Amino acid sequence: MTDDSPVQVTRHGWTDQGWAPAVWAPAAARVDLHLPGTGETTAMQRGADGWWVSGRHLSHGTDYAFAVDGGAPRPDPRTLWQPQGVHAASRTFDPRAHQWSDASWEGRDVRGAVIYELHLGTFTPEGTLDAAVHRLDHLVDLGVDVVELMPVAAFPGVHGWGYDGVALFAVHEPYGGPAALQRFVDAAHQRGLAVCLDVVYNHLGPSGNYLSVFGPYFTDRHHTPWGQAVNLDGPDAAEVRQFVLDNVRHWLRDFHVDALRVDAVHALVDDSPVHLLADMSAAADQLSSTVGRPLSLIAESDLNDVRMVTPRAEGGLGMTAQWADDVHHAVHALVTGERHGYYVDFGTVEALAKTLTSVFLHDGTFSTFRGATWGTPVPPTTDGRRFVVFAQDHDQVGNRALGDRPSERLDAGGLAISAALVLTSPFTPMLFMGEEWGARTRWQYFTDHAEPDLVRSIREGRTAEFGGHGWTDLYSGPVTVPDPQAPSTVHDSLLDWTEPAVQEHRRMLDWYRALIALRRSEPDLTSGDLTAVAVDRADDDSWLVVHRGGLRVVLVLGHDAVTVPLSPGSPVEVLTAWDEAATTTLDGAVTVPGRSATVARVL
Repeated sequence: MTDDSPVQVTRHGWTDQGWAPAVWAPAAARVDLHLPGTGETTAMQRGADGWWVSGRHLSHGTDYAFAVDGGAPRPDPRTLWQPQGVHAASRTFDPRAHQWSDASWEGRDVRGAVIYELHLGTFTPEGTLDAAVHRLDHLVDLGVDVVELMPVAAFPGVHGWGYDGVALFAVHEPYGGPAALQRFVDAAHQRGLAVCLDVVYNHLGPSGNYLSVFGPYFTDRHHTPWGQAVNLDGPDAAEVRQFVLDNVRHWLRDFHVDALRVDAVHALVDDSPVHLLADMSAAADQLSSTVGRPLSLIAESDLNDVRMVTPRAEGGLGMTAQWADDVHHAVHALVTGERHGYYVDFGTVEALAKTLTSVFLHDGTFSTFRGATWGTPVPPTTDGRRFVVFAQDHDQVGNRALGDRPSERLDAGGLAISAALVLTSPFTPMLFMGEEWGARTRWQYFTDHAEPDLVRSIREGRTAEFGGHGWTDLYSGPVTVPDPQAPSTVHDSLLDWTEPAVQEHRRMLDWYRALIALRRSEPDLTSGDLTAVAVDRADDDSWLVVHRGGLRVVLVLGHDAVTVPLSPGSPVEVLTAWDEAATTTLDGAVTVPGRSATVARVL
């Protein structure tokens, strides 16, 4: 038994003597430290704030676990390394051991940057961080500024999207573990690339989640689509909030990550006087001042609420940027003609024009899909670069019934139009891996769970999810949803790196490179001034023109060539065109072939 008197607690971390194990378990009567390597078990001492310490110091690479009230030994909630999986003992990892070579790295604010989202398990055949390093030069050549990694927090099995992570401080071992992430970030910085990491704080996965063994990390006071909410505003919530804030600092400080993309923040239910997101942005700002480089937070939010990116001093939550799904929906529905599910209110030139100038289609208007009035207006003085937009992302591809990309059913001209709309927009553009060459490989939903009941639930749920979404009409027949647990589902989702050598894919890659290069060189395209954006359109909607300062982005949606007036009497210079040979200028107008895009300057 332990002494009942509280001890002074130093929360676990590295000291000059080694790793000092400690764990928060406020309701426990006893906590034991297990060392599987030696078979040793020792009782820990209780601190006044609910933390338990062992008085031991462990060297790098030592396996350990905690047992609460005589229960089974469980991994450390703040474990940095799970080399034997999320159900096994933790292993100490010293993040200070890496010899960083990025001392000259000045950082990169995400606003206005070109972001590239990738999934480590399918970006390369090897599915590792070290293998991904060998593809970084491709991203540099493309013109990417920020590499965004889908979640790396340790999750069950080998394969998965990462949104069912359960060890939030650890790096998934099949990706290479924590040392590999440090090598990746270092290699990216050497190439002038910033790194953004996708993090999930709104829930943990269903397998390997042992947080409740230790303390009240979850609450019945609120609920999310994944069940109980994280306890951000109930009893003992202060320590849970600290858990999240320490995780933010962990990635930004110890792994030199430049930005975090925070998943589904609308599910972070918090009735506290100060919302967790505001505390998070304050912590990032403070750390940014300490390390002397920009640190960014990007929120994924379904709320269509500009308060997300409004500075804290003005009553906002202080996020650097947020994803803007409405822009994706407007682009996708217009170019593809899809109107099922959440695309029902999109697909018109009017909807596209509103999102390009005002960000949200639903900004206090009725959302048919939600069955409710949704969103708030974005003040026109808001910097458009605070909104991350895309023609593809992991959700919009992977959450389709078959995981099919737009390139599977859309013509090359339609893909070129989508790229032009995103990469010349007043927002922060993001690409999804392989999009830049029109990849035809599908990207599907896959898991690697071992529990039969959980596997059955996932399979049944995935099939039921698409029952009422109109997929039968879209795919012209019955749809068989790929089995998330099948190895073939993962294999079919691997990028095919031979595609860029094929002429049709090489042409698309050249188009993306040209648009990104133009975005870098033209101040009108780097501006986030929403008041300088306007949209002209043909009476029959066969074409539209997006004004970006002195530049004009001409998009022909129909299949016939058209002559589009830009500025009668003024010379026009074509800067880049999807079909340069068939694009001409004459007396303030430009003639553009069907299903094509052109960027021109009015002189």
